[in-house]
Amino acid sequence: MNKLKKMTPENKEVKTLDEAMKKIAELQAEIKKVKKQKKYGLVWEDKKEQIVEDCKRNVPILRLKEKKKGIDPVVTTDETKDENILIEGDNYHALSVLNYTHKGKVNIIYIDPPYNTGARDWKYNNDYIDINDQWRHSKWISFMNNRLWLAKNLLAKNGVLICAIDHNEQEALGILIQEIFSDKEIDPIVIIHNPAGVQGDNFSYTHEFAYFVYPKNGKYIGEVSRDKELVSPLRDWGGTSARKLAKTCFYPIIVKDGEITGFGDVCPIDFHPKSANIKQKDGSVYVYPIDDHGIERKWVYAKANAEKNVHQLFVKERDGEFVIIRRKDSFTYRTVWDDKRYYANIYGSKTLNNIIPTKFSFPKSIYTVEDCLKAVIHDKNKAVILDFFAGSGTTGHAVLELNKQDGGNRKFILCTNSEVGEEKEKEFREKYDIDSETLGRWKKENKNEWLDWCDSFGIASSITAERLKRVMKGYTSIKGEKVEGLGGNLRYYKTDLVDIEKLHRTPDHSKVKLTYQAGEMIGLRENTLKEKEKNEWWQIFEGSGKTTAIYFKEDKEKLHELVDLLEKKKTPAVLYIFSWGKNEYKSEYSGANIRVEDIPEPILEVYKEINRL
Repeated sequence: MNKLKKMTPENKEVKTLDEAMKKIAELQAEIKKVKKQKKYGLVWEDKKEQIVEDCKRNVPILRLKEKKKGIDPVVTTDETKDENILIEGDNYHALSVLNYTHKGKVNIIYIDPPYNTGARDWKYNNDYIDINDQWRHSKWISFMNNRLWLAKNLLAKNGVLICAIDHNEQEALGILIQEIFSDKEIDPIVIIHNPAGVQGDNFSYTHEFAYFVYPKNGKYIGEVSRDKELVSPLRDWGGTSARKLAKTCFYPIIVKDGEITGFGDVCPIDFHPKSANIKQKDGSVYVYPIDDHGIERKWVYAKANAEKNVHQLFVKERDGEFVIIRRKDSFTYRTVWDDKRYYANIYGSKTLNNIIPTKFSFPKSIYTVEDCLKAVIHDKNKAVILDFFAGSGTTGHAVLELNKQDGGNRKFILCTNSEVGEEKEKEFREKYDIDSETLGRWKKENKNEWLDWCDSFGIASSITAERLKRVMKGYTSIKGEKVEGLGGNLRYYKTDLVDIEKLHRTPDHSKVKLTYQAGEMIGLRENTLKEKEKNEWWQIFEGSGKTTAIYFKEDKEKLHELVDLLEKKKTPAVLYIFSWGKNEYKSEYSGANIRVEDIPEPILEVYKEINRL
């Protein structure tokens, strides 16, 4: 989509000749830039995002959420299972952390980003974006562009991205995805989620889209099961069934003693069997796709597919002749999904409101998310699933439901912010008598009051975490019914920033500071989440049958002491050692059960790459 940029972003009135000349020069420079750009693609006014700029001076890290009244950062229902992750904070910060902890490790990314309807449902640089913002489309594309580039790094080689969207930004998102995931297959699926419709000026909108983005040249979308089997002849029929329309689908299926025993070669064009059944000297019968009138048709499957799906085929004798029948109980997913279970009002809003009393705007139907995941992870019951627009936590809930259904051990990582919503923000300003223009400054000066308010009414703590805790442990519904828990474990983190702006002037201090504060992030990277020990020399985490240790200082005697401690455990261990450079200790301390990594340079390299993106 070619879209002309507006050349004077601020539209300020020009008062002097010098200002006018300066504007003309800027305009000419911008025109030159546009001329150099590609002819096809998405062109927009890239709007600077403060969150992204902040990451040039600060390194995002993780801290376990502080335990407060009503907030439990650790939920455990089964010690034998891995822990799911909830990260509170801006999702750009969360994705930055995950680029260090989970690069190439995520099987599925499912996201439901803000749809940019103009209804003040999302913020850019701390301001709600509404219909009157002339830059709202550019801001939305910039916002998504920044995050999708980081998300791409997280996908495993065979990973799949699923992104929900409606008509407001569907075209822009599609082209943006084409640019970022140019090597992938991209399919937009239509999902009927609101049969009553949302009335527009001309049409009533009943559907939304889900972009499925997956590797080319392979099978990544499974089949959907149906309760009722389809039983039909394998021989094609109708107007598109003629042999000449698919020459590779004319071959004999070999039957002996009423069973399929093999498949013959595709027949030459000039070969014409005299009947549908040709008996062979060994007692077998070659069955060809010829109809009752002697007309040559074709099989539904080419030979290779018939061999692959032979379990669906059986032989039936009819009027003294063998007929090949196909029995099928699963089908390829279609591109339009229409099921009452996808209705967002019933299986999104009402489902959520039956779990927690707090209201949340437009939660997705749990069955929509569940079926999107099923379409991809039908045979991957240990998949890692990421949702960095987690909202009310529907994706986490859906993963827990899938695990309950088939005994799987899928894990989710959810990222959501601590926004309180426009209504609660207004209530906060009225309580402290603050106008909207000075709210940002007031938050910084009175940080504790604002954080307490966010813990009480923010999305992450009051909705996402609370919902997950209840569906894991069980709860009493708003209707007073007892609902059994789905099981599962959760660890609730919050992003924080470590100032590294002084790295160029005081690199020693900054690197030491980062090393001391990166422990929980390293624990997540190694899937050893339980902190067992921390002192001025080291920090130790355990989990998944192994140990992770971080050594903070340059003292060989103490380091030897830590190495001895790890060797005595006789379980796999990872030792992160503070060093000014790279690989200073790998050969010195690596042992039969110890893998050595250096810190913090690899973290800094990740953030350098992020800033380059």
